[in-house]
Amino acid sequence: MTEIPSIQWFPGHMTKTKRMIKASLPLVDAVVEILDARIPESSRNPDLQSLIEGKPRIVVLNKCDTADENATQKWAEHYRSQSLTVIAADCRSGKGLNKFAPAVKSALAPLIEKYKAKGMEGRVLHLMVVGIPNVGKSSFINRLAGQKKAKVEDRPGVTRTKQWVKLSDDMELLDMPGVLWPKFEDMSVGEKLAFTGAVKDDVVDVETLACRLLYVLNDLYRDELIARYKIQTDENEDGYELLQKVGKARGMLVSGGEINTERAAITVLDEFRGGKLGRITLELPT
Repeated sequence: MTEIPSIQWFPGHMTKTKRMIKASLPLVDAVVEILDARIPESSRNPDLQSLIEGKPRIVVLNKCDTADENATQKWAEHYRSQSLTVIAADCRSGKGLNKFAPAVKSALAPLIEKYKAKGMEGRVLHLMVVGIPNVGKSSFINRLAGQKKAKVEDRPGVTRTKQWVKLSDDMELLDMPGVLWPKFEDMSVGEKLAFTGAVKDDVVDVETLACRLLYVLNDLYRDELIARYKIQTDENEDGYELLQKVGKARGMLVSGGEINTERAAITVLDEFRGGKLGRITLELPT
């Protein structure tokens, strides 16, 4: 089994973001928490949970098109059992986002009724959008707004300032930069965040990361691994051996016939993140 060193990535601007979130909470009626459907619990910032406690929450299980459908359903039920409003969506394609406005109005029904009783029907609902880096907050906002209001890049740490985005006459979103937490107590959490690209690749060696991902996939989704790379694998096979098999199967050779494992590693990570290995979820509710 390929070991991966402890992963930590907490740039200074993330401390500023936490302060910004805390200061902006009185301005909003509810919090929209964007999670990665492939790693819902690992993509939840525990520091945010205490920060936003007390505000109604709408959880968006994003990237559901690349996650295991049955697992996403289990996660939705799990979070609903915690009195959270949940929708599954794919923010790049827009799938499932038609359920967002109804979900908000359901979650905020008591507040809307309160406004109505005071003659303030149609008052603008203000929602804060939070989540870890690269989870899809900007894609979520852009899809709902119908135009590119928030900057979208497939790398963590792009949004650096807060901005208000008007969705409709009665709904506005406050986009917050992505924020991780200073220390991952569970090593597997940092590992999953690195697999999905929430942590920058230059924080950990990509070959080591790809080896570990292949080891995990061989355990959880061996059929998908075999189908994608046309390789044969054994139970508990070492990640580096799997990486070499992938490189060989893809013809990634350098002079002397050696396998270009760095190129193979980049390919494996890119294809996993792009959903090309199939619908994969790396954790289930306990």
